[in-house]
Amino acid sequence: RMSEILAKQEGRVLTLSFNRPEKMNALTRSMYGDLSKSLNDAAGDFGIRAVVLTAEGDHFTAGNDIMDFMNNPPTSDDSEVAKFLAAILNFPKPLLAAVKGNAVGVGTTMLLHCDVVIAAPSANFSMPFASLGLVPEAGSSFLFPQLVGYQRAARIFMTGESFDADAAIEMGLVAAKDSDPLAHAMKIAQHIAEQPPQAIINTKALLKAKNHDAVAAIMKAEFEIFAMALQSDEAMEAFMKFMSKKGK
Repeated sequence: RMSEILAKQEGRVLTLSFNRPEKMNALTRSMYGDLSKSLNDAAGDFGIRAVVLTAEGDHFTAGNDIMDFMNNPPTSDDSEVAKFLAAILNFPKPLLAAVKGNAVGVGTTMLLHCDVVIAAPSANFSMPFASLGLVPEAGSSFLFPQLVGYQRAARIFMTGESFDADAAIEMGLVAAKDSDPLAHAMKIAQHIAEQPPQAIINTKALLKAKNHDAVAAIMKAEFEIFAMALQSDEAMEAFMKFMSKKGK
């Protein structure tokens, strides 16, 4: 079968692309596994100076594949999801993202760990965890209010409402809007790749230093509550409601 994570190196920039467009790039355990391996390998590869996350088709990602999630709930610290979140938290090199269409759940929360995000006019962000009987993950319960203020974060998390590229730029979640977000992100990544690499790594470490340990601790707490919530009747009912609305 075609790999559901495409890896392509151009010069010193590695592109990782979600490749499951027929399912709106909903992420499965095996995709999380491939992503974390690719990121960890790139961290140790001197030939790679920056990584760009992107997606095939019209959408960034619909978030977690609900069926895969219900069949294999990621309830332990060594699950593929946990490994991916650790990989993205600890990735020492510049991490960019090019986003078009829907970026749901982890599709938005992973962007909080990126250094530069470029969005297409079609980009639509949402974190409907509570709507599914779950809680925010990937450190978003800490990072998002820090970025946008408490009340705005509370409203977005508690209503599950979505927001567009312009709102994301105004919030500081996205750096710029471009009809070709990948080309724009690649241009920035290639520019970064020409800089002295150790200076770039040290700069990122300094930028992240204030939050790193706090985010790691929050992620652990979120993950424990998320795992409990996944096994609750409330989440099951919310999932069923969600699935029936999708008409599958």
